[in-house]
Amino acid sequence: MSNFIAGNIGWIILIGIIGLLIILFFVFVPVGLWVSSLAANVKISIFNMIGMRLRRVKPARIVLPLIKARKAGLNLGVNQLEAHYLAGGNVDNVVNALIASERAGIELEFEKAAAIDLAGRNVLEAVKMSVNPKVIETPNVSAVAKDGIELLVKARVTVRADLERLVGGAGEATVLARIGEGIVTTVGSADSHKEVLENPDGISKRVLSKGLDSGTAFEILSIDIADVDVGRNIGAQLQSLQAEADKNIAQAKAEERRAMAVAKEQEMRASVVEAEAEVPKAMAYALREGKLSVMDYYELQNLKADTQMRETIGGHDQDNPTIV
Repeated sequence: MSNFIAGNIGWIILIGIIGLLIILFFVFVPVGLWVSSLAANVKISIFNMIGMRLRRVKPARIVLPLIKARKAGLNLGVNQLEAHYLAGGNVDNVVNALIASERAGIELEFEKAAAIDLAGRNVLEAVKMSVNPKVIETPNVSAVAKDGIELLVKARVTVRADLERLVGGAGEATVLARIGEGIVTTVGSADSHKEVLENPDGISKRVLSKGLDSGTAFEILSIDIADVDVGRNIGAQLQSLQAEADKNIAQAKAEERRAMAVAKEQEMRASVVEAEAEVPKAMAYALREGKLSVMDYYELQNLKADTQMRETIGGHDQDNPTIV
C-alpha cells in the first residue's frame, strides 16, 4: 500500500489541486446566480460576475434587482446598477421605486431616483407618498387673539411628495413650522377669539393661501383644523403682571424718598449738635472779653436748670395724668 501511494503521489497531488481549484471556482464565481440570470433571460456573462467580485461588489445585489427590473419591463443596465451600488446607494430600493412609479404612471428616471436615494431620502416611500398622500398632524399651536384670549389649535395637513423637489427640498419639520406660524398670524389678526371659534375654516383657507409648500419636498393638498380649545386669558395675566410691576416701582420710589428724608433729618441733627457745640466757646469768649459777667452766667445756668425741671415735671405729669 505504501509503495502504491509513493508511486502515485504526483497524481494524488494533482487531483487535490484540481479539486481545490474547482471548489474555489464555485466559491468565487456565483454559478447559481449566473444560471438564474440565464433562466430569466438576463444576459450577464460569467466574467462580468467575476469582475464584480474583483471590484468588491456583491453580484446578488446587482443581478437580482436587474432580473426584477427586466421582468417589470424596465430597461436598466448592469453598469448603471453597479455604479449606483459603488456610490453607496440602495439598488434594490431604487428598482422597487422605479417599478412602483411605472405602475402608477409617474414619470421617474433612473438618474433622478438614484439622486434621491444618494441624498439620503427613501425614494420608495416618496413614490408611495406621491400615490397615497400622507396626513401630518401638528401639535397644539398656541395663538392669542387681539382680545387677549389664548387659543390652542391643532391641524391635520395632507401632503404629497414632490419628486422633482426631493433633492434639496425642506422636510416635514419645515412644513409644520410654517403652518404653525400661519396659524399664529391668522389668530393674532382676529379681533376676538370668538370669531375664530365661529369660523375655524378661515384659518385653513388663509394658511393655505400663503403657499407654505414653497421650497419644500412636498405639495400641500389641504389643511384641516382638527381642534380649537380656549386657553388662558393672556391679556388679563399681562395686565396683572404690569400692575404688580408698577406697584413694585412705586414702592421702590417711596422707599427712596423715605431714605432721603431720613438722611436729611440726620444731617439737620448733626448741624444742630455742631451748632450747640459752638455755644460754650462763644460764652467763654464773651467772659474773656467782658461782654458777659459771672452773675449773668450763673443766672443763665439757673434759668437752664429751671427749664429742665419744668420739662421733667411736665413729662412726668403726661405719663401719670392722675398725679398732680
